[in-house]
Amino acid sequence: MAETPSTMPPLGMGAPAFALPDTSGRVVTLEDVATERGFLVIFMCNHCPFVKHLRDQLADFGREYQARGLGVVGISSNDAEHYPADSPEAMFREVAEVGYTFPYLYDADQSVAKAYTAACTPDFFLFDGDRQLFYRGQFDSSRPGNVVEVTGHDLRAAADSLLAGREAPAQQLPSIGCNIKWKPGNAPDYFG
Repeated sequence: MAETPSTMPPLGMGAPAFALPDTSGRVVTLEDVATERGFLVIFMCNHCPFVKHLRDQLADFGREYQARGLGVVGISSNDAEHYPADSPEAMFREVAEVGYTFPYLYDADQSVAKAYTAACTPDFFLFDGDRQLFYRGQFDSSRPGNVVEVTGHDLRAAADSLLAGREAPAQQLPSIGCNIKWKPGNAPDYFG
């Protein structure tokens, strides 16, 4: 399985706006997700083995940190025509099966992924209450096939620092996952 790292955009980057449908067809915006304490944007999908590897712990993270006042949203930007396992209908089933409590949105034209410079699934972008990028990087160092337990250590440490009003973690390691499945001719230039 090919591995793609996240692009690691500069800390302090402003959160790009979005207005995307969730799995019930309701349009969710950045304003719906952003809280005074901060919010997490996760680029994810259904079929990627890297996302499948941590999906239960990702659902746990969402429940725990939403209860603590952190906004959380998942976004799939994969080309559903060529990857039907990532279609909105399949996303609806995934939410029910895994128990995600955060909105799971579909970026059909892939413009939101490009605005965030998302590269892989999963790709995590944690913003502070001023909508400035605080953390971008891995959930933890567990990967499919390695023997490292999935704990969410890296993302949890960053979210805990954010919620406690502390500095962003000095060490931020790129997330690793499957590349976003770009529509033909739609791959962004930030890979070149």
